[in-house]
Amino acid sequence: MDYIEETSVRKALAFEIPSEVVEKEIDDKSRELAKKARIPGFRPGKIPADVIKKRFRDQVLEDVAEAIVNRVVLQELEGRGLKPVAMPKVQDLKIEANRPMTFRAVFETLPLFDAPEWRGLSAKAQRKPVTDEGVEHELDHMRQEAARFEPIEGRGAQEGDYAVLDLAWKPQDGGKGGRDENALIEIGSKDNHADFNAGLVGLQAGETREIKATYGTDHPSPALAGRSIAYTVTLKGLKSKNVPAMDDEFAKDVDFDSLQALRDDIRSKLVANEERRLDREIKGLLVAALVERAGFEVPESLVERHMTARTENAARGLAMQGIDPTKIQMDWKGYRESQREDSLKAAKADLLLDEIARRESVDTSDAELEMELERLATRVRKSKQALRAQMEKEGDLGALRARIREEKVLDLLKANARLEVE
Repeated sequence: MDYIEETSVRKALAFEIPSEVVEKEIDDKSRELAKKARIPGFRPGKIPADVIKKRFRDQVLEDVAEAIVNRVVLQELEGRGLKPVAMPKVQDLKIEANRPMTFRAVFETLPLFDAPEWRGLSAKAQRKPVTDEGVEHELDHMRQEAARFEPIEGRGAQEGDYAVLDLAWKPQDGGKGGRDENALIEIGSKDNHADFNAGLVGLQAGETREIKATYGTDHPSPALAGRSIAYTVTLKGLKSKNVPAMDDEFAKDVDFDSLQALRDDIRSKLVANEERRLDREIKGLLVAALVERAGFEVPESLVERHMTARTENAARGLAMQGIDPTKIQMDWKGYRESQREDSLKAAKADLLLDEIARRESVDTSDAELEMELERLATRVRKSKQALRAQMEKEGDLGALRARIREEKVLDLLKANARLEVE
C-alpha cells in the first residue's frame, strides 16, 4: 500500500489486495448470494457456489470490491490518523478472479497553514443616516398594512380599484402554467404589466376575459422575463382601499400612546437596523481582507459544498416566490459554476475563522447557546424547549453552536481592526 501526497490537500492511497484475500471474499459473497438467488432447476438455498460465481460474476465481483474497499480504506485512514473532509473516491479499480485487486482511494484533507495576522485589518464603511423621510415611509407602510377593504358595487372596474380575481396563466411558448383563486390585485399598479392593467379596466363582476402580456427580457422575475403570457381572468368583486389617517387614533390602534411615540419607536428600530447592517458590512470587509492575505490551497470538496448551498438557496428563493425552479429557463449548472470564485473565498474564510478560534480558544458556552435559543424562540414564537427539541431532532444544534462561535471570532476581528466609519 502506497501513500501519495498529490497536493497539499489532495492525497491518495494505492492498494494491492492479495489474490487469496480476494478469493476468500468471492467465496463468502457467493455463499451469501446463493441463499437469496433463484435459478430454475435448483432449490432455493441449494445453488452451488460455482454456479453463482459463473451466473452472477459481475454482481459478485462488484459486491467483493465494495466490501474490500470499505474495510481496508477505513482501516488505513484510521491507522494513519487521516481525516478526509469527504468520502474518498475510488479510482483505477481492477478486480478479477485469482488475481490481486488494485485500486486508488483519492481524498482531501484540511490544509496545514499558519493563519495570517488578523489583528489590525482595515475596513472603511459608511453609515446611512436615518431620515425623517425614512420614518414616514415606514409609518405609511404600517398604515397601508392596516387598511380596510370595502366592496364596490354597481359599476365596472377602474384604475385604483382592487379586483378580486380568479385567474389562470400559461406561457405561449409552452411550459407549465398555473392558477390562483381570490387574488387581490390593484388595477393600475406599476407592478403589473401595462396590458394586464388595461385588460382589467371595465371588467364587470362575473365577467371573464382573456388578456395577453409580453414581458421584457429585463423583467426581474426569471419566470416572466422575455416571455408572452396568456391570462384568463374572472372578476369576482371590486374593493376600495381605505387607509387610516395618520393621527393619534391610528397610533393607539397599534398600541402606542401617540403618533409621536410611534414615530420615535420606528426611528429607534431603523437606527438599530442600520447598526446591524453596518456591523455585517464591516465584518464582511474584514473577512475579505483576511482571505486576501491567505495563500493556502482549499479542498475542492469544501468549495463544492458552498457552490451547492448557494445554488439551492437561489432555487429556494424562487420557490418562496411561487416559482417552480425546475420549470423556468435557467441554466442551473452554469449558475452553480458561476458561484465558484465566491465559494472558494467562503470556504477559505471558514478555515481561517476556525483556525483563529482554535488559536485564541474561542468557543460557545452553554449559557451563550441558551441565550441564542431564547432569542430565536421569541422570533419564531415558540417555546425555547420546543425549539431546542426541533433543532436536536433535525441535527441543527451543532450548527447553531458553530454560528455563535464564528460570530465571536468576527467580533474579535472587529475589536482589533482599524475602522473608518463615515
